[in-house]
Amino acid sequence: MRIASFNVQNLRLRHIGAGDETRARLDGARDGDIPEDAGPGARALDAADRRLTAQVIARADADVICLQEVFDRATLDHFHDEFLRPVAPAPWPYRVCLPGNDGRGRDLAVLSRRPLDEVQSHAHLRPADLGLALPRGQCPETPLFRRDCLLLRLGPVTLFLCHFKAPYPDPEAAWNVRRMEAEAVRRLIEQRYAPAPADHLWLILGDLNEPLTEPTGNRAIAPLLAPFSVDLMARLPTAARWSYLLPEAPIYSRPDAMLASPALARRWPDAQPEILRDGMGREVARHQGQRLPGVGEHRPHASDHAALVVDLPGL
Repeated sequence: MRIASFNVQNLRLRHIGAGDETRARLDGARDGDIPEDAGPGARALDAADRRLTAQVIARADADVICLQEVFDRATLDHFHDEFLRPVAPAPWPYRVCLPGNDGRGRDLAVLSRRPLDEVQSHAHLRPADLGLALPRGQCPETPLFRRDCLLLRLGPVTLFLCHFKAPYPDPEAAWNVRRMEAEAVRRLIEQRYAPAPADHLWLILGDLNEPLTEPTGNRAIAPLLAPFSVDLMARLPTAARWSYLLPEAPIYSRPDAMLASPALARRWPDAQPEILRDGMGREVARHQGQRLPGVGEHRPHASDHAALVVDLPGL
């Protein structure tokens, strides 16, 4: 089985016009928080962005694609049918996008070529449901996950797809939320696989939003790290682990993660993620490899994140 994870940066379907003149269009891979990503000139690049997004996913050619920042199921279906299917070697007939807690529709989504044996959202959970202490100043009724933790079971392997709180606008407050999310994912795994979670086949993946490449000290996601899991990205050379550029710094980091259970890591000792950076903008100067045709300096681009893909042979 081949598994991929990709933050596709604000994939949203919009309907423009009225009556018989209505047409569907996708937002591009942009946040709109810098001048070059706002206004008519930025909108003109949206379709080019999404063609590149589709090409990265088609190149990954994974059995299961775990996506972050998808607006809803209609967006996912439109993107699959109109952008992805024409360039992909085979379709993904099993698709999931459940409402999360983002508030702006940036939900978790899945494209799969295999039937999903189990799908479970945890967007409804509150900290008290898992016995977790509230971060200072947080209302008890605030959802535990800022988006969701989406459980997906395919045969013997269970995926825990996450997109944790970003490290802004208040880095300290965001750290506390991210720590709570990490503790929550660990407790979900411990409860599901008690008394020996290390002996089962599971993989935590997605955008965990850790801000630095190799942070030292007390990491927010520490509850999920060794010895609880094995970081598959650590099987790559240190300098090759990055998947994201914060261009204004510039800082190269690896918020995108694949954390395997000890049992999964033992069963596939050679499973090493491949990082697909050929859809990133040319401003990402550290990438010296080829880029997809049409990639621009900042945009068009597939996303501000690279895609991760890993093979688990024999499944």
